[in-house]
Amino acid sequence: MNINLDFAFFLLSGTVITGLIWLLDSLALAPRRKINNPHEYSSEPVHGTSSPSNKEPILVEYSKSFFPVLLIVFLLRGFLVEPFRIPSGSMIPSLYIGDFILVNKFAYGVRMPVFNKVIFEMDKPERGDVAVFKYPKDPSIDYIKRVIGVPGDHIAYYNKVLYVNDIEVKHKQIGEYSGPGEYNPAREYTETLFGVEHNILLISQRPGRDAEYIVPEGHYFMMGDNRDNSNDSRYWGVVPEKYLVGKAFLIWMHLNNGNLFDGIGFKRMGQFIE
Repeated sequence: MNINLDFAFFLLSGTVITGLIWLLDSLALAPRRKINNPHEYSSEPVHGTSSPSNKEPILVEYSKSFFPVLLIVFLLRGFLVEPFRIPSGSMIPSLYIGDFILVNKFAYGVRMPVFNKVIFEMDKPERGDVAVFKYPKDPSIDYIKRVIGVPGDHIAYYNKVLYVNDIEVKHKQIGEYSGPGEYNPAREYTETLFGVEHNILLISQRPGRDAEYIVPEGHYFMMGDNRDNSNDSRYWGVVPEKYLVGKAFLIWMHLNNGNLFDGIGFKRMGQFIE
C-alpha cells in the first residue's frame, strides 16, 4: 500500500491558519470593529443605521466555522486513529484491494503528527502484527506489511520457507485460492508465526525471493502475506522504528474490486485484522 502523506501537512497548515485568523480577530479586529460601530454591539435597537464595512469579514467567518472541525480531525487522525485505503494486493488474503482500514496511531508510541517524532513510548511491534510504516526508500509513501522479525532476530527465507531464529515457521495448506485478484493458480496456507495464525498465498509458478537478515536494534523485518506479489523487506531491507505509523486493526468498509461502481462488500465491514 502506498499513500502520499502530504495530506497531514495540509491538514496541520489549515488548522494553524484558521486558528490564527480566529485568534487575531478575537484579540485585535473584533474590538476595533466594536469601537468603530458601537451601535452594532449595543443591546438597544438603533434605527436608520447601517455599516456593512464593520461586519465580520468573510475570511474570519469561514475560519471560525472550519477551525473546530479541522482541529478535531487533526487530533483524531494524528494521535488516535487514521483511516487508510488498500490499493494493492500485497497483503492478500488478509487484506483485499478496496479495503478501508483503521490504524491505531498510538499502539507503538504517541507521535507528533507530520514529524512522526515519538512523544510517549508505548508497546513495541510484535511478530505477526499488521503494521503501517513509511517506505524506507521514500518516507512520503505509506506501506502496510506484517511484522516478521523484531530486533535481534535472524530471518531467513529460502525456497518459500520462512525461518525465524533458525526455527521453521510452519504453514498448512488450505487449498486453491479462490478470492478476488488475479493470483490464480495460487495456493492458500495457514501460517503460525509464534502463536499468531494468519493466511498467506504462494504461487508455485513464480520463483521465490530468497533473503537472510539479522534484524538490527531499532529495526523490523516486514513481509506481505501475498508472498510472491509483495515488495517488502526481502527486496529493500529492514524498517527503522522511527518510520512506524501504527497498527492496523479493523476493516471499516470495502469496495468490491476497489471500485464504488462494483458495489460495497458488506461482509468485510467490521472485520478485525489479524
